[in-house]
Amino acid sequence: MRKLSMDELGRKSINDFKAAEKFSLVVVLENIRSAHNVGSVFRTADAFLLQAIFTTGYTAHPPHKQVTKTALGADLTVFTKHFDNANDAILNLKNDGFKVFAAEQTVNSLKLQQLKFEREEKVAIVFGNEVTGVEQETIQLCDGCIEIPQLGMKHSLNVSVAAGIVLWEFVREKISNESN
Repeated sequence: MRKLSMDELGRKSINDFKAAEKFSLVVVLENIRSAHNVGSVFRTADAFLLQAIFTTGYTAHPPHKQVTKTALGADLTVFTKHFDNANDAILNLKNDGFKVFAAEQTVNSLKLQQLKFEREEKVAIVFGNEVTGVEQETIQLCDGCIEIPQLGMKHSLNVSVAAGIVLWEFVREKISNESN
């Protein structure tokens, strides 16, 4: 076994990324305190060819030094738009035909492994503040909530880790549907 070289990885250029077909998935970041967490989510969105990231409230957004530092260029590839609040972002998404889910532990939340989406289905997922999570007012605007099963003493994950897990599961589900 050996590591692949940069040439063997087949990475896209910025222009190739922008021209590539994206998964119909938009990430909404609600009041994320750490610009480094935001940058990390940009890298994940780039890795999985997601449609966009909407930042809301006081979430840092490009151009921002700490976002750029962690994003390693993904802030230049992933489409982004900033909204003053999550309500405006969600209304924008719903007007564009998206189903909106919060990544949050709630009564009747859908366990991550229960995700079932079709390739063409337009979905947005809201990730909340590192301490308080997704705001209750925002949850009420969503079509449902997705919960990552957690088995230990702690029942929360870093927002960038949670985003990576949820977004991969979403992409994995859509890729699985294509091969069936």
